[in-house]
Amino acid sequence: MIKLSHEEEKELIVFIKDWLKSHGYTQKDLANELKIKSSRTSEITQKIKELYKKGGIFNIAKNLIKIEQNWLNNIQTNSKEINETQPYNQLDIDSLVNQIKNDSSKQNI
Repeated sequence: MIKLSHEEEKELIVFIKDWLKSHGYTQKDLANELKIKSSRTSEITQKIKELYKKGGIFNIAKNLIKIEQNWLNNIQTNSKEINETQPYNQLDIDSLVNQIKNDSSKQNI
């Protein structure tokens, strides 16, 4: 495959940074998904070049789409978990209410 031109490389990095920002993720999040150790722009650029060599711009797009789908599925999973928990569970109010109910039932005996 032909190498990315310097201009194409810069445009891809700008696109990726905007893409991350629009989804509320960081370069570190992207680095984790790309399975690279560093979140530095130079390391991400190197990985993008590797993806380009293996299949061109189509391969880059395919990998970014896969990452975005993982993130969207993760958000949906997390939102389901949030909806299933009791609204006051985090504050441990449920156990306090149960304790009050138990104490009052003991007094009525």
